[in-house]
Amino acid sequence: MLTIYFISFLIALGISYTLTPYAKKIAYRIGAIDVPKDNRRVHKKPVPRLGGLAIYMSFIATTIITILLNRNLLQIIARDYIGIFIGASMIVGIGIVDDTKQISAKFKLAVQIAAALVAIYFGVRIEFITNILAKTTGTTAAVGMLSIPLTVFWIVGITNTVNLIDGLDGLAAGVATIASISLGVVSYINGMYPVALLLFILAGATVGFLPYNFNPAEIFMGDTGSLLIGFLLATISVEGLIKTATTIAVAIPVLALGVPIFDTAFAILRRLINKRPIMEADKGHLHHRLLDHGLTQKQTVLTLYSISIFLGCSAIFISDTQNSIAYFVITSIAVVVVTGAYLFGLVKRPKEEKANL
Repeated sequence: MLTIYFISFLIALGISYTLTPYAKKIAYRIGAIDVPKDNRRVHKKPVPRLGGLAIYMSFIATTIITILLNRNLLQIIARDYIGIFIGASMIVGIGIVDDTKQISAKFKLAVQIAAALVAIYFGVRIEFITNILAKTTGTTAAVGMLSIPLTVFWIVGITNTVNLIDGLDGLAAGVATIASISLGVVSYINGMYPVALLLFILAGATVGFLPYNFNPAEIFMGDTGSLLIGFLLATISVEGLIKTATTIAVAIPVLALGVPIFDTAFAILRRLINKRPIMEADKGHLHHRLLDHGLTQKQTVLTLYSISIFLGCSAIFISDTQNSIAYFVITSIAVVVVTGAYLFGLVKRPKEEKANL
């Protein structure tokens, strides 16, 4: 059983690694180039940004190849996964357009919601939440009609959190790889084999792209890649982990995706406190703060990789332990994260932005 995961991972890695140079050529041909126009961008010269296309092609191609190699998989690939693939294709389409022409945030949001609704139509839904008011520990409750808005919120939210951390060479790809592997291990432990397979395929696709994207980057994944990876992680985690009626189901992907989720949460809080628009970009993200403290790009990325690995291992640990221990771990991590964010100034506006007002 484990062999197919390893083979699929390697196939995805090889396809992504092979296709990325072609994605780079396409980016130059259609004008999908990231030109540094403001001080938020760390790179100093134009860089092609269509690497997500290679990740997408690798993910789809490897899934098809894996099914052809093992026909039994076709019987257990549920209808829900069709919605994930269609929605992912919609996300890639809007990402390519945005990487080339840059469209409005509202239009991108509309397409993301539409893609989420497609996934929901095919059965990808959050159906249970922890009932914190119940007297019995471990009780869950069906969400009923709230299933659709909750699922849309989760999918669109996670899709954009990955997009927001894509600010340094190799950061989003590396964090996504760690999250995919962590969630894949949890899925395998809990017997969700098709879910685990898709997550390891995604991990292989991002690893194959990483050699071209690590500092100094030859190509960026662009919105094509960051939105795609966020969408896939969000929908696959719903189909596997969150869809189960367990009390810590939501906590597992939140921990595995801890770096982008926590960074985005503090970015929203920071902008609300400073009375700035939520969608307004700034240099207050965690990777910006680490750079301001004297770390190089590589040191910053490796630091965030380390944090992601710790959170990913925590997600694996709580998935196979008693609820009381899991709650203790989750609470402890939450306290450390909030304290660290306060001490590190993640809820404050960067000094250089204040000076420019």
